[in-house]
Amino acid sequence: MTDLQIAGLRNAREVLPGRLYRSATLSQLTPAGAAALGKLGLRTVIDLRDPAEVAHWPAALHDLELDLVNLPMLPQDTNHRNDPLPAIYLLLAETGGPALVAVIRRLLAPGALPALVHCAVGKDGTGVTVAVLLELLGVPQEEVLADYLASNPGLGLHEGPVEYLDEHGNVRVSNPVQAELLNSVLDRIREQHGSVEAYLLASGLTAGELAELRELLAD
Repeated sequence: MTDLQIAGLRNAREVLPGRLYRSATLSQLTPAGAAALGKLGLRTVIDLRDPAEVAHWPAALHDLELDLVNLPMLPQDTNHRNDPLPAIYLLLAETGGPALVAVIRRLLAPGALPALVHCAVGKDGTGVTVAVLLELLGVPQEEVLADYLASNPGLGLHEGPVEYLDEHGNVRVSNPVQAELLNSVLDRIREQHGSVEAYLLASGLTAGELAELRELLAD
């Protein structure tokens, strides 16, 4: 992996560039990487990791002045680390609505943009979060999927899985993302709610907040 792995939302259809970025964890950010982030004018970093991961691998900001916000994507009552990846993705669909609404509300906070969203690796919780936002902005599904799959070359996963150590020193494997994983989340959401928009409205998002999000991130 490189020192700084960050990909801006592609300027697909009406999506505005330079408002929202996604990345892997910033715990190993170098001074050069921090300088690159500084040039983006970032105001907010939204960390989707578990609190234990945040405590073990805090962000290395190198004097960057940013608002750090921890909004875990997965339920905190049980450990899902050992679940198969397809099961984790379906869990995101089943339980992730409130967390996604919290992310959106943080993006809507005055002065929050530009913002960066990340998790541990930047592909699963982050990938789903960004895909949901792109769906809300009306980006065609094939472009949503292309942005999601860009995680593989961006994270060095295009040649296969990569091993890493978790916060307990256990060897774990980061697997490449696959179209089937993202599609399983979006299909489950549509099966149960009809649309991503209805899913978030059922999770507490208001119509006014949805309209404001579209104004902030779309032309």
